[in-house]
Amino acid sequence: MHMQTHAHAHAHAQTTPFKAMLRRQALWLRCCEGAFVTAMAWAMAWAMAWAIACAMVTGVAQAQAPANVHANANANMAEAQATPLGNSNAQYSRPEVAALRGAVPTAPVRLRVWGFEVYDARLWTPLGFRHSQAAQFPFALELQYLRRLEGAAIASRSIDEMRRVGLFTDAQAQSWLMAMREFFPNVSAGERITGVNLPGEGAEFWVNGQRVGAVKDPAFARLFFGIWLDERTSEPKMRAQLLQGLQP
Repeated sequence: MHMQTHAHAHAHAQTTPFKAMLRRQALWLRCCEGAFVTAMAWAMAWAMAWAIACAMVTGVAQAQAPANVHANANANMAEAQATPLGNSNAQYSRPEVAALRGAVPTAPVRLRVWGFEVYDARLWTPLGFRHSQAAQFPFALELQYLRRLEGAAIASRSIDEMRRVGLFTDAQAQSWLMAMREFFPNVSAGERITGVNLPGEGAEFWVNGQRVGAVKDPAFARLFFGIWLDERTSEPKMRAQLLQGLQP
């Protein structure tokens, strides 16, 4: 009995250091595993940060390029607008305003809709013109387009805007719409449509210097030009700019 107990104790004494060694190895492995996971996490974090930084640099570069192009385009547009106004002989020789003796143009005013540039508008008015009595004077309204638009859409939009200015019948609307659809072609950037007020008669229209027709109705002329000149216009800021410097 004593011998068995001694043998068991001796075996336990030999086993204990072995188990301790196994525990130390397991602890070391866990430490290595934790360090490996930490290193991988740091590596992934650095990789993601680098990718984000590269994407940001690329995005900034791409954003700056269009901005520079847009700035150059604006500079070119400003130069293009300044040149015609300075070349008075070329402007005053336009056939659509030739009959308006002594008429001078206002500065062009740009229409933007939801950020899109649509056209530049300006008036050609004679000496003594008063915008509160515009229907009594011969004058021209010129629209130089900055983008492609369909003539039918221009005509339909004109009727909608005329309804803001005053009342007219459905029969009048249909007749005027048909006339404008006939007169107004599809336009592209740089092309112009000019309306000329004929006091007591109506309005005639010109496209790129060519006369295309007339609406012989003073009511039509009053409402059509009222789109830009009447106080009930949908573009009051544009109206104020067009009439700036003119007698009320």
